[in-house]
Amino acid sequence: MMVRIYHNPRCSKSRQTLALIEEQGITPDVIQYLDTPPTPQELKEILGMLGMAPEDILRKKEAKEEGIADLRGDALIEALCAHPRAIERPIVVNGHKAALGRPPESVLEIL
Repeated sequence: MMVRIYHNPRCSKSRQTLALIEEQGITPDVIQYLDTPPTPQELKEILGMLGMAPEDILRKKEAKEEGIADLRGDALIEALCAHPRAIERPIVVNGHKAALGRPPESVLEIL
């Protein structure tokens, strides 16, 4: 299975997580999610793999700035796909497993 990282190159945690993956000898599929956001279906699948609700991957400040902080459920998923800067980063997917790279070392358990 191909390892994917939903990556923001301007984020230090995202850069650290990408470097950690590469240190494991893995060349991941790097998805710059600000340019190519996940579809609502993809985000639902990722949330299922993470075992999290959409509220759990919400960047509070950005969500407030985007006017989506009070949304929940499917409405929030749709809004996150339309406003991807409000998605917590990075997210790493390996097959049917996913991990949030905060801290970066948390992705090691799915590699």
